[in-house]
Amino acid sequence: MGEHGSCCTPGEKRCSCPENPVEFQRVSSGSPEGMVRLDGGAFLMGTDDEVGFFADGEGPIREVTVDPFYMDKTSVTNQQFKKFIKATDYRTDAQKFGWSFVFHLFLSDDVKQSLYRAGRCLPGLEWWFAVDGADWAHPEGPESSIADRMDHPAIHVSWRDAQAYCEWAGKRLPTEAEFEYAARGGLVQKRYVWGDELTPGGKHMCNIWQGDFPRVNTAEDGYVGTAPAKFFEPNSYGLYHMAGNIWEWIFDRWSPDFHVNGPRNNPVGPPTGDRRVTRGGSYLCHDSYCNRYRVAARTSNTPDSSTGNTGFRCVRDI
Repeated sequence: MGEHGSCCTPGEKRCSCPENPVEFQRVSSGSPEGMVRLDGGAFLMGTDDEVGFFADGEGPIREVTVDPFYMDKTSVTNQQFKKFIKATDYRTDAQKFGWSFVFHLFLSDDVKQSLYRAGRCLPGLEWWFAVDGADWAHPEGPESSIADRMDHPAIHVSWRDAQAYCEWAGKRLPTEAEFEYAARGGLVQKRYVWGDELTPGGKHMCNIWQGDFPRVNTAEDGYVGTAPAKFFEPNSYGLYHMAGNIWEWIFDRWSPDFHVNGPRNNPVGPPTGDRRVTRGGSYLCHDSYCNRYRVAARTSNTPDSSTGNTGFRCVRDI
């Protein structure tokens, strides 16, 4: 483990049933509109960076090859997700379970005190509260709305929800190798999506935490919560927010070491496991606690978990 704390996204398995054993399948039926065609090829994946999280399996650096593929320019937005819901009458895991995790800054003091007394915050992660009625359409609870956030990424989306959207769209979730290849944008072993400096020339390049985590977010980058899906400049491949803003679900099952001796050609992670990888970091990441906005950083969550800082984007095969 590096010098910083554990991940700033909560995970709590809400369903006693075993994970759906979804196997990797190539998909090319969806429209490539709004996507970028990536040529694929060999790249150096992983890092041996001293500020990384060794226990997460960020290393070793290894040469990995991916086939050409299309990737969404942005994470799936509320507008896009609403279209899916309207077309399918799909109910997300948060809606089925009746609650999802909301960060404390988006709740009133009275609500937080009530939830705290009811034991609805996570021990050790007391900034996360299980809020009844929080879901993709009501990000902070039943009285909230996405009406003015239709161009923001959809959140409170579980891996299973993301998988359902992909199936409807004729696409799939990216593999971890595909996501890192795309995020690097052709740069070789840089710490961040854009280079080695977090704020080159004092310019903010992604939506992460500024201030004193978890109490004060000064929002110097413009946002306390999610930013619009195209707010910051895209990387050299034309992809937006490959770091910061929201964690993004990956197809691969989680393992801290499977990749060490695993496949190097189009790897898809271990064949079994009860957690799925997330990538990219979110608006809650901060160097003092969770600097996983670095391009090689990785973490995981249970596939039925949903939070106010997790969403996804799609890929499709050529």
